[in-house]
Amino acid sequence: MNLTRRSLLGALAASPLALQAQPAWPTAKPIKMVVGYAPGGSVDLACRATADFLASRLAGAIVTVENMSGAAGVIAAQRVSQSPADGFTLMVGSSNEFCATAHVNPAQKYDPVQGFTHLGMVSESPVLFVASPKLGVKNMDEFLALVKKHPGKYSYGSSGVGSTLHFAGELLKKRGGLFMSHIPYRGTAPLLTDLVGGNLDFAMITTTAANPFVANARLVALGVTSARRSPAAPNVPAIAEHPALSGYELTGWLSLAAPRGLPPETAEKLRAGLRAALQDAAYRRRLEDGGLVPASGNEDIAAIIQKDGRKYAELVKFANIKD
Repeated sequence: MNLTRRSLLGALAASPLALQAQPAWPTAKPIKMVVGYAPGGSVDLACRATADFLASRLAGAIVTVENMSGAAGVIAAQRVSQSPADGFTLMVGSSNEFCATAHVNPAQKYDPVQGFTHLGMVSESPVLFVASPKLGVKNMDEFLALVKKHPGKYSYGSSGVGSTLHFAGELLKKRGGLFMSHIPYRGTAPLLTDLVGGNLDFAMITTTAANPFVANARLVALGVTSARRSPAAPNVPAIAEHPALSGYELTGWLSLAAPRGLPPETAEKLRAGLRAALQDAAYRRRLEDGGLVPASGNEDIAAIIQKDGRKYAELVKFANIKD
């Protein structure tokens, strides 16, 4: 568990918004920010940036980060959903545990909408479709031609069954009429090892993880899964730009949540803190430097979960996905 409280001087230097009147926060114990993934990934990055900003904005607050990885974020989300709704347990989670996993993980015991007090979206987490350089594939045209010529020969990897990345791959297969095998990995690191080493053909992977490998030509970025090109990978075409894949869209996202039943006044303090963060240049820069696209602050998380959930449910039937 890592302490992330900033000194007052550092907070003032980092953010003009910290000069505004700050809401008091009870000091009985630290606020625990839970993240359902290992340190160093996109969700962890967003969690630490958010923890730092809230510590600077909520007068008297001490904010810590706890990594609780496993089951594509479900273990952490389940723990948070069962925690007291007192404002001292929060979570930065992803579209995995707040949307995708409910459709394939029978062990998931929480309701992703009703089981939490959703405080707001933190960022989009763009997903890249990438290829091993050993294949010699440079764009979506060449990818489609290769896979259609050899149905069943090629495979793509994701960070696990039922993850947003898995669903993004299945949507690509559905839209393109493709036959590819899915290989689930327990995290990004082993996936990258196989992909860069030529032991895996293609993968769906976050821009946070992929961008350094694309930059040094160890991976080939074929497309981004958002409806339009992403600021996190501006030179990579959207998959939907290809005529055969028009309408393709499935993007990951990160959000801030607390247990169900959080008192309204506490929830509003936290929502105000997140809104202020999303207007803060230093906070936004930390997210952008990590390959994330900061949210606008106006998103309706519950509506997004329900909308994405319908898409995931269709893909579960299409691909017969089982955990």
